[in-house]
Amino acid sequence: MSYRDSLLYPRYTHTRRQVSYCDYSLFPRTHSYCAAKEQRVGSYIRTLMSFGAPSSVLSSLSSFRSRPFADITYNPSPDLNEVYPGLYVGDAVAAKDKQFLRRMGINYVLNTAEGKRYTQVDTDHLYYRDCPGMRYKGFPLMDLPTTDISKYFYIAANFIDEAVSSGGRILVHCMMGVSRSATCALAFLMIKRGMSFAEAMGTVRARRDIHPNEGFVRQLQQLDRELRLNRMR
Repeated sequence: MSYRDSLLYPRYTHTRRQVSYCDYSLFPRTHSYCAAKEQRVGSYIRTLMSFGAPSSVLSSLSSFRSRPFADITYNPSPDLNEVYPGLYVGDAVAAKDKQFLRRMGINYVLNTAEGKRYTQVDTDHLYYRDCPGMRYKGFPLMDLPTTDISKYFYIAANFIDEAVSSGGRILVHCMMGVSRSATCALAFLMIKRGMSFAEAMGTVRARRDIHPNEGFVRQLQQLDRELRLNRMR
């Protein structure tokens, strides 16, 4: 086969491999997978078009799109970190693994992304009905800068405080465990533990990579100002 033909009719070999993420919250990995796939497809198209590839080859492109990574399986693992004694921030995988929660001794769950829409987690009180002693609370929040998460700050802080003050363990989670759940954990540290926004952020980030969206950051900064004024009175 000539060099030109080898470009027009590349041969692909696949080996089955298992992919297991230890940290499910590393969302860029998912993007990397998609980008790698699309980059290969785009490169293949450019090569075909530059050599005037036959229509039969182009017509088979749709099947090519589904082949390169079809044999990869994903087994995400629960991802959570204890960011303060008794307070864990984590993802949806951790929240849905009830056996894992029992092994971890977690008896409180705060779902900051309750719902069935995209990026939400569809758990509720009924989901944990077979977990004796489990306390649950859910907020129907979206991870958008325009979302008013501040109206849940004191509710979240009271619920988290109830858990940790009683010697329990609480999982505060959203989909990935980096924005909504982290924001509520920060609010607890500020309201119930007297930390400033900067101190709370430093405490949590020392144990977990969190990234509240810019709207949530502004609301936490406003909370910081309000708490400071109240302490001065």
